[in-house]
Amino acid sequence: MNILLLGGTGLISTGIVKHLLARKASVTLFNRGQRENRLPDGIEVIHGDRKDFASFEREMKTHKFDAVIDMICFNAREAESAVRAFAGRCDHYIFCSTVCTYGAQIPSNVLIDETFPQNPISQYGRDKLACEDVFLRAHDAKQFNATIVRPSHTYGPGHWLIDNIEFNPTAWDRIQQNLPVLCAGDGLGLWVSTHRDDCGKLFAYAAMNDKTYGQSYNATRDRIFTWRDYYREAGAALGKKAQVIFMPAAWIIAHDPARFGLLREITQFHGAYTSQKARNDVPEFHCEIEFARGANETFADVRRRNAWKTNADDALYQQLVDEAIKMGVEPVEA
Repeated sequence: MNILLLGGTGLISTGIVKHLLARKASVTLFNRGQRENRLPDGIEVIHGDRKDFASFEREMKTHKFDAVIDMICFNAREAESAVRAFAGRCDHYIFCSTVCTYGAQIPSNVLIDETFPQNPISQYGRDKLACEDVFLRAHDAKQFNATIVRPSHTYGPGHWLIDNIEFNPTAWDRIQQNLPVLCAGDGLGLWVSTHRDDCGKLFAYAAMNDKTYGQSYNATRDRIFTWRDYYREAGAALGKKAQVIFMPAAWIIAHDPARFGLLREITQFHGAYTSQKARNDVPEFHCEIEFARGANETFADVRRRNAWKTNADDALYQQLVDEAIKMGVEPVEA
């Protein structure tokens, strides 16, 4: 197979490339060349900016690929440009969407599958849903075979590890120092986290699999856990027992809505998904990396990159902890 990745150096992309190479695929990347690239030698890279639509479309029309995996499409204009670039020039187009297209309701069976109504509450989710519509219309028009893949929280080396309230938290440094950390609600909200290498399997093994044509898939592991589980296992990866203060999400968000945007738009809501459909159609998609092991890898990589976020200058976080304790809320072990 001759496969093009739009992007290719990001978190999930690294896992995709690993599994494409295991399939003996020929892999080409298209990106701006601005991120650290720790991918194997010998992979062809085309540098460019997909937001420069005319240049991007002109360049792509000089190539032909069996499949294109699009990891960096975030709005309908970019999707429409991709259709112009690849219609009739690839057999299979795989678009990386997001579970944020589903919205915030809880289904009667608790787990959200691909039949769940899409009613996104964030602009990110709305834009990704608009992209899905563009690619599925192209599929219906027989311009190429399209597949939609919707990851949830994906983590691993190359990125930081989120906590319950923000993307790049000081919580891990606080746990390292035996300081209490914050979590919204009672810590029993449901969540799913998938290692980048496991998530990458679905993209890599869906490529040119005709069962996936015209289909949409969740791309998550099959273990659902609570935020208490999450903090406990992340703490274990640090060799510590996490001490957690549980406070209402609205109370945390009110202190800084911009900083706690992750909590405001995503993590305060139900986040339990099933990927049984993907496992049925792509049997190679089975998740093997347990969260504690993956968290350990991620923390080690953050330190390697000198990207560890310290608590020393985080006055707001300490202020929230102090206020909660003053109100009589005591830390508990996760």
